[in-house]
Amino acid sequence: MKSLDIAVKEYLTEVLPIREVEIHPYPGVESLPYFLRDSYDVRELSLLGTRLLMAIQRAGEKLPLANVRTQLQKMEAITGLPVVYVASAMASYERKRLIEHHVPFLVPGNQLYLPDLGLDLREHFRKPPLVDQEALSPSAQAIVIAALMQRPWRDECEATGLAGGLGYTAMTWSRATREIAGASIADVQTLGRARQLKFIHGPRETWERIRPRLRSPIKRTVWALSSVPEQAPSTRLAGLCALAAQSMLTAPRTTCFAFDLAGWKAALHSGWKELTGPDTGASEVQIWAYNPGVLENSPYVDPLSLWLSLQATSDERVQSALDELMETLPW
Repeated sequence: MKSLDIAVKEYLTEVLPIREVEIHPYPGVESLPYFLRDSYDVRELSLLGTRLLMAIQRAGEKLPLANVRTQLQKMEAITGLPVVYVASAMASYERKRLIEHHVPFLVPGNQLYLPDLGLDLREHFRKPPLVDQEALSPSAQAIVIAALMQRPWRDECEATGLAGGLGYTAMTWSRATREIAGASIADVQTLGRARQLKFIHGPRETWERIRPRLRSPIKRTVWALSSVPEQAPSTRLAGLCALAAQSMLTAPRTTCFAFDLAGWKAALHSGWKELTGPDTGASEVQIWAYNPGVLENSPYVDPLSLWLSLQATSDERVQSALDELMETLPW
């Protein structure tokens, strides 16, 4: 833990008007239940005359945030000391969720949140500035999202594995890969006549870096009627319907589907009827800028595109459900 100790000390002395920060093993660690010792490295921190415990996320571990809150409360009840959750990296939605539940945390170099001490030092990301902050094209965005949704994650992606499944030609793939490489999240490699992407970072950091350049996939929304909507070609549940099916959010009264333009034309050909407005039995239909079938075997649109389509919603229940959805991602 020496390297993390140094990172924590350097960060605290940088952002706080103090010179001395003491970190050492917690002498009472044996009093903690095994499941807590197994989940965290526990260290004692002396800060501003206050003794704190650092519950340090073990390398390679990713605990559900609901578990983190419960476990930290248990540790605090046993030790009688305030407990701070420490991780080397954390997505912005995770930090937001912890702040909403008043869970103290520390990410060296990014953010310190200690509400009991009146400290909330917001992140100042050390990201390379993007030369062009314009949004990625729909094809480039779809390819990035398809790459991030790979199971298992692979940092090298070929056209046959991504662009083909999304319906893109070799020319579109070539243009999109240049655009993605220009965003400084991947390099383009040439193997014979084939070009492939090699991502520079892992999936979570790639998402955090490229997210400002991603936009909602929805081009327009219409109302439509179909006797058997689920049998339309390329049907995917979207919007609040998809979110409710994958979270604790209450399901809306109307069903919502997503199609790209080609898929919507096929749906109309198969018997769907576009309406001028809401009507009894009608479904909400989102026309997307790219193929919503990133996940081939799922009845829902992919979670990253779903998040992008709903991120501007002001309803706190929806935002909480989006956080819950993002927690299901393996990275």
